[in-house]
Amino acid sequence: MDKPNIPCKRPIIVDETPGPKSWCTCGNSQKQPYCDGSHRGSTFSPLRVEIPAAKKVAWCGCKHSKQPPFCDGSHSSLP
Repeated sequence: MDKPNIPCKRPIIVDETPGPKSWCTCGNSQKQPYCDGSHRGSTFSPLRVEIPAAKKVAWCGCKHSKQPPFCDGSHSSLP
């Protein structure tokens, strides 16, 4: 499997509204943390999640979280 690009080595904190979201898994989207279709032609596809209520979300910005799409601190161990 291909490795994702690392758009940033920190969480992307967003005040989310309820509803479906498509998290970028490839790291190439210009609309981080959301998918903009940049993965087309690769082995990646967006991870769709449902945000049940308005809340602050810490999306994974490095694309290496063990609990995607949410930040788990994995960015702190990246080179």
